[in-house]
Amino acid sequence: MAFDYVIVGGGSAGSVLARRLSEDPKVTVCLLEAGGGGNNILVRMPAGAVAIVPGWFRPNNWRFETVPQQGLYGRRGYQPRGKGLGGSSAINAMLYIRGQKQDYDTWADLGNDGWDWDSVLPYFKKSENNERGSDEMHGGDGPLQVSEQKEPRPINNAFLEAGAQLQIRQTHDFNRGDNEGIGLYQVTQFHDPAKNGERCSAAAAYLFPVMNRPNLTVITGAQAMKLTLEGKRATGVVYRHKGQIKTVDAKREVLLCSGALKSPQILQMSGIGDPDDLRPHGINLVHELPGVGKNLQDHLDFTLAYKSKDLDNFGISLRGGVNLMKHLWRWRQNGASMAASVFAEGAAFLKTAPTLERPDIQLHFVIALVDDHARKLHWGHGFSCHMCKLRPESRGQVTLQSSDPLAAPAIDPKFLSDPRDLETMIKGARLTREILEAPALAPYRHKEMFGSEHAKTDADWEKQIRSRADTIYHPVGTCKMGTDDMAVVDPELKVHGIEGLRVVDASIMPNLISGNTNAPSMMIGEKAADMIKASAV
Repeated sequence: MAFDYVIVGGGSAGSVLARRLSEDPKVTVCLLEAGGGGNNILVRMPAGAVAIVPGWFRPNNWRFETVPQQGLYGRRGYQPRGKGLGGSSAINAMLYIRGQKQDYDTWADLGNDGWDWDSVLPYFKKSENNERGSDEMHGGDGPLQVSEQKEPRPINNAFLEAGAQLQIRQTHDFNRGDNEGIGLYQVTQFHDPAKNGERCSAAAAYLFPVMNRPNLTVITGAQAMKLTLEGKRATGVVYRHKGQIKTVDAKREVLLCSGALKSPQILQMSGIGDPDDLRPHGINLVHELPGVGKNLQDHLDFTLAYKSKDLDNFGISLRGGVNLMKHLWRWRQNGASMAASVFAEGAAFLKTAPTLERPDIQLHFVIALVDDHARKLHWGHGFSCHMCKLRPESRGQVTLQSSDPLAAPAIDPKFLSDPRDLETMIKGARLTREILEAPALAPYRHKEMFGSEHAKTDADWEKQIRSRADTIYHPVGTCKMGTDDMAVVDPELKVHGIEGLRVVDASIMPNLISGNTNAPSMMIGEKAADMIKASAV
């Protein structure tokens, strides 16, 4: 088989590329996706994520783990990633966040021309079909439906009031370049009557409506093993499908869209990377590129939680189970109810010190008790609040565990390896506790969980954080964009030194953005599609 473009990975960026490149009927596109169709009921129903993310329902989740983390008392971190069309947009909390203006301006300052805020904003708008309509900051007719939450729980009003009691301003739009404040997230959820309340993954937005295009071939269950190369040119992909090893050829370009954990692994399996990373596994070096797999950044997250006597949220109880059945039934009728909840309904972007130029922590206020990614369950009801440092200083890496291309990569975020991260996390935990202990939330508070009620000193908070913190699912940077010696791709996302090959996903981010990474990944796909089309003329 031969196609003009071969896309490896049908996630957030890959789905965008498949749609945009196949708009030209003279161009042939093949999309390889390791997982399945990404359209089952647990994906379509937002609350279904509680079964997928912890790994209870396995087909849609790679369920990776990190290597033992010295900064977390030697614990292995959990790294759920989406497996199936839509990628992680099919299992995430659906929060539509772009980051801050300065994030993208910093990318440009690092030598990545065309990636400043003013240059990427049109691609965010092109992607977006916002329920609020279009304006100078938002799009109203793009494929990605961005909605108000269907029925946020009343406890969110208390969360917002708690913020007001601490003089935190309320924000109604976190996506105008300055996201400081407290409010409710907008979400990537359908608002049209036909699918109202369903998850709008990247595949549901971009890919499913065009699957019948004759010039687009989508192969699911196809796990990429390595690239084929002729000298310093990528010519195709070797993949495993239904137990057989197959090859697909790319006449123009191979577009690697497998995410920050898998894209570097595929490059390394192909002999592209740091010789010191390849040599132990007997992989012949084809092209030396020392930055492959380096520069891993992720948002380390710490959660505070309280038991509550309020049953109007998610929880495990007899009455809660009966109520949930009613909510599931109502969601099937009209797309509303608690079954449409994203769990993390409340939002805040805050400064841990008034002298800071912009927010340095993010909060996700959750209408359930959260413990170890919901892998540990507790009887009863409650609420939680995630807190992460937005721009971590720690840098990790992704390398190979073995020469087996089907094995999981070795993921080492090196959490808290830079002491500045712990300092901010302690300040953030204290500030989060202040909000949760504010008078407005008193009617909902019953008992603080996990021993954090005993945290008083910095040493107490450090122990809490090192004992319980883990990712909030935003790995980036392992194929970073730039012009320096450790850059993997240039500002057009072409791999340095290899023709016919680009990386198009969150791995190209030189620095982690100040928020959730799904909307930026789709923006990257939109911008890359235009660059690819322009270079083909």
